[in-house]
Amino acid sequence: MNIHEYQAKILLKSFGAPVSNGVVIFSLDEIPNKIKQLDSKEYVVKAQIHAGGRGKAGGVKLVKNIDQLKEEASKMFGKILKTHQTGPEGKEVKRLYIEEASDISKEFYLSCLVDRQSSKIAFISSTEGGMDIEKVAAETPEKIITTKINMKENVQIQDIDKIIKIFNFNENQKLVASKLVQSLYKILIEKDASLIEINPLIITKDEKLVCLDAKMSFDENAIFRRPEILELRDLNEEEPAEVEASKHDLAYIKLNGSIGCMVNGAGLAMATMDIIKLYGEEPANFLDVGGGASKEKVSAAFKLILSDKNVKGILVNIFGGIMRCDIIAQGVIEAAKETNLKVPLVVRLAGTNFQEGKDILDKSDLKILSASDLNDAAKKIVKAIK
Repeated sequence: MNIHEYQAKILLKSFGAPVSNGVVIFSLDEIPNKIKQLDSKEYVVKAQIHAGGRGKAGGVKLVKNIDQLKEEASKMFGKILKTHQTGPEGKEVKRLYIEEASDISKEFYLSCLVDRQSSKIAFISSTEGGMDIEKVAAETPEKIITTKINMKENVQIQDIDKIIKIFNFNENQKLVASKLVQSLYKILIEKDASLIEINPLIITKDEKLVCLDAKMSFDENAIFRRPEILELRDLNEEEPAEVEASKHDLAYIKLNGSIGCMVNGAGLAMATMDIIKLYGEEPANFLDVGGGASKEKVSAAFKLILSDKNVKGILVNIFGGIMRCDIIAQGVIEAAKETNLKVPLVVRLAGTNFQEGKDILDKSDLKILSASDLNDAAKKIVKAIK
């Protein structure tokens, strides 16, 4: 789960990290009163969307006075920002963050994340702040250092030295940076964050260290124990179908293809998507209904697939272990009738009660193509939509 920049900065500040002063606004009417909270002659207006690359898309503007501020805010509200992370459809700007302008001397990159490969916490440091870290890694990898640490109560002094060494800070900046590293670590552990990214981390002309931009992502599997983080969720920034899926505890990710997939098990779902591509088509989604889905859950998953107007056909691929194939069949039939199914449907069942499930589908009077295995299923659905 992602949160907005201003929310991340509020969280950073509460953990003692140095951030610039700013206010969030949800309408132009709020500007006169909220701007009084800032002590600056120049401001930066930032569109708040869950995507990087806002500056290049016109979503970050430096303004010299209140009149320019109101003018830029007026242009930005309701604007569809298209960045390399939003995709061609872009995202509508519904809230703005206004902060005091900073006099930048140097820019750096600092992030803290869960490294799944090593089961450690990784800090990534780079002198190339304000840039996409992926681009820096590809073009100048020597300008990035990664420090992996075991989970402890605090980050050890020797590890902090490794993390900030590349920045060549003076003694006072080292003290501030040391506290910042501890703050990032504590947020990651205490709030179940999976990524905290400060890009850029700056030194101002008067040699102060400031988190100028911040990005945070949180582990959705831990949100149940972090209600204060869940309150920060902005459903407007999420794919509506994925929001609906979360209500039914379905693992769903919308893609851009034409064949909807309903599978049980993440590994089998990935294999299903791969074989669809192998036969020349693209999956419209990743959808894992889980190992013990009910008839109602299967029906909800089916409707979710059909809510995507790009779907020209559906492939249901189920291996019944804990899940029974007859339950799947009943859910598919109910959903197909309720939605007045008009696109081709191929079903491959294997495992527990697969014959009972097949019999239920055969007797349903619906135009359902049965497949003997995954290879056969992929061939049939690709052929059917063509």
